[in-house]
Amino acid sequence: MTVATSLIPGLDDIVKRGDPRRRGEIARAISQLFFQDAEKLRPDLVDLFDNLLIDLVPHAELASRVDLAERFSYLNNAPPHLVTQLARENEIAVAGPVLRRSPVLDEAALVEIARLKGQGHLLAMTERPVLSSVITDVLVERGDRDVVRRAAGNAGAVFSPGSYSELIKRASQDGVLTVKIGQRNDLSGDHLKELLNGTLDVIRRRLSSVVNPVRQVEIARAMASIEEASLPPGPRRDFSAAQRTVLTLHREGHLGESALLGFAKAHKYEESIASLAAMAGVRLSILDRLVAGDRYDPILILGRMLNLGWPTVRALILMWYGSHRTPADADLEQARVNFTRLMPSTAERVVKFWRNRQTI
Repeated sequence: MTVATSLIPGLDDIVKRGDPRRRGEIARAISQLFFQDAEKLRPDLVDLFDNLLIDLVPHAELASRVDLAERFSYLNNAPPHLVTQLARENEIAVAGPVLRRSPVLDEAALVEIARLKGQGHLLAMTERPVLSSVITDVLVERGDRDVVRRAAGNAGAVFSPGSYSELIKRASQDGVLTVKIGQRNDLSGDHLKELLNGTLDVIRRRLSSVVNPVRQVEIARAMASIEEASLPPGPRRDFSAAQRTVLTLHREGHLGESALLGFAKAHKYEESIASLAAMAGVRLSILDRLVAGDRYDPILILGRMLNLGWPTVRALILMWYGSHRTPADADLEQARVNFTRLMPSTAERVVKFWRNRQTI
């Protein structure tokens, strides 16, 4: 017979006859008895402890309730009604531990607490190892910036389509949230494009630097699609003369980085794009639309895929700016850093995506 089993028959009498002023002390004593035999207690004994403690624990001082909440939060067989009672306390120091991790709290109780309690309770809840979409719907609806950021960064959280769209909407004004969403494994291609479409360029680059290689490729593809969609259809320039020049260079064996650098330095846009198209195997009209967009990232991608040197890539960027605009030194240095960090395998995958666009 365990200690708990032998003493429990007299506990109810102790509670009923005990001095109300000592109920907090009694609660601690009974809880300690529970912890001694927690792993061995049968469900009916757990229920008995639950019925006793639910009336006693509220009378314990704050420090004792905090300690009890912390200890009960780790137990798979903690008294369920008591744990729910602790989770509903206004004191976040008491509610926090069980909201963060207690496996005893059910979804209905969590949703109720999420709807009724303050941001501290919601924030604690975001640390649970698993969050269903029913719970995250409330967290996204009621949560402040910190709550939403923490929920988005929780790999065990599941979001409904509506909550995902709301997260992305809020991310347009929150770079930290953008990065957290961009790192989620369950982010769909459509949601990624939606996220990037409303994000500042500096945040896009920050996101590309912290995600895994597969997501980097997805981001580059999404950006290429966004940029292409923003441009008017059809050819933008007359490339006929430039194509003849490039074809002649190719036949004579002189089409390469040296020729490309010369075109770029001379700000010969048509010849530069025609050379890049021939060297990369991308349709000229598609490459023109990509490079002529509002960002020079396609130049970095092509340069890395073709193994061009930074002087050539730099000349192409200056050509992209045009003779009437001069980029700041800091912008060029950032471009160089981005070019250096770009993985050749990533660039190759993006260019392959551009090549496949030729059949569409």
